[in-house]
Amino acid sequence: MPMNPQVRELLLQSLEHELGGALIYQTALECVRNPDLEREWRKYLDQTQHHVEVLTGVCVDLGLDPDEMTPGRKVVQLTGKSLVTAMKMALAASDPAAAELVACECVVLAETKDHFDWELIGECANAIGGDAAAALRQAYQDVEDEEDEHLYHTKGWCRELWLQSLGLPAQLPPLEERRDVRSAAQAAQAEQERKHQAPGTRSARR
Repeated sequence: MPMNPQVRELLLQSLEHELGGALIYQTALECVRNPDLEREWRKYLDQTQHHVEVLTGVCVDLGLDPDEMTPGRKVVQLTGKSLVTAMKMALAASDPAAAELVACECVVLAETKDHFDWELIGECANAIGGDAAAALRQAYQDVEDEEDEHLYHTKGWCRELWLQSLGLPAQLPPLEERRDVRSAAQAAQAEQERKHQAPGTRSARR
């Protein structure tokens, strides 16, 4: 039975996003100043490179060409390159603290999309049957916890680095790091705890 073309598109776009994610982390590591965040991003770079291998294997197992460049995949590739360009521009401005902030924001943007892609892959694994479901489910289980950590921890870092740059009380490493947050519920709890611990800070308008 042929694969749903949109599932195929999701897998190819997700693979491209992971490839771009490796480049984003490599560039972010050129911008980072905080040694704890540097260690974190080096770990995430290694994990992202493994995610590339996982998705490449899924594509091969399902009879897809992992190198096929669809129009949607080209858009994903362009988005990743744009984030790398933004960090390079920040580095060229010779303001190391600002470049670190830009890098953190770029990682959050990339990981938000990455996290969403893997959520969709998990949904596909539950909805389709046969060998494809088994392959997607295994990939999702291998990667899910790491993707949660990448997103929620880096969002915490981004918040605290911004607070530090504003001259407001900052907690580095952030609570998300110290609590080893791995879910949206845990992230929300850490954010609430953070607000109670630092009454001098204000939450941003949503």
